[in-house]
Amino acid sequence: MTVTPSDSEKPFLERVRQSLPDLHPAERQLGEFLVQFPGEIASYNAQELASLAQVSKATVSRFVRRLGFENYEEARRMARDESRTGSRLFLAHPDGPAAPDHPGIAEEIDNLERSFSQISPDQIASVAAELLNARRVWLVGFRISQSFATYLYWQLLKVLPDVAVVPRGGETMGEHIAVMEARDCVIVFGLRRRVATMEPMLDAIAATGAKLCYITDESAPTRRDLTWHFHCVTATRTPQFNHAAVLALCHRVMVATTQQAGREGRAQLSRIEQLNEQLGQL
Repeated sequence: MTVTPSDSEKPFLERVRQSLPDLHPAERQLGEFLVQFPGEIASYNAQELASLAQVSKATVSRFVRRLGFENYEEARRMARDESRTGSRLFLAHPDGPAAPDHPGIAEEIDNLERSFSQISPDQIASVAAELLNARRVWLVGFRISQSFATYLYWQLLKVLPDVAVVPRGGETMGEHIAVMEARDCVIVFGLRRRVATMEPMLDAIAATGAKLCYITDESAPTRRDLTWHFHCVTATRTPQFNHAAVLALCHRVMVATTQQAGREGRAQLSRIEQLNEQLGQL
């Protein structure tokens, strides 16, 4: 990755995220480790960090140079400065005890706090406003991401007139992007592992002029060219990623949209309930 003067002004964690697509496997392993636990570089020397991330010390050296730092100490100083801002992203550590059989919800609480320290109520409110003003709302997801797109669909369907989850079986995204307009709002879920076509797909959607909200885990490089990009922390000491923060963000978007819909939204909910009773389906 070539670091430009503007790149050199970026915070440490943002440099790591932006570098991930261009890294060799061992460097990517280190980068993904630091995305989850960025505070570790501020706390340990290069050899200790290499041991924690299970890579070589040479990999650590190559990695920091790829980020545009002259040496490890320069990268460490920047990370230490960021940690002093109080960001919860720098407070997580991988060296806790092994996950118990019944760990409670401490992990979920930590991921929620770290995620929502980056996502403001005003940002969520702005997403809700665009959803309500949109000609059509598109919810996009592949693999596990489609589960969250479908969940949000069922919630928004109660207050929005035109919502669609894509792609469905046998469909291509080109078929849908071709009919998106600037009056639309698109929410794309991009949880790892993301499909290989994610970046060009985002570019194509953005080119339509539609408002675009990108929801990812913490490993995704930030897309500042999109209307919104929300990072949800999915760190875990278990075999599967912890998606509590993703579900919570979906819930907050739904709540904000319902509240902003006001009387008209409540009337829509009432009509739905009346029809359900009339049809006797539930």
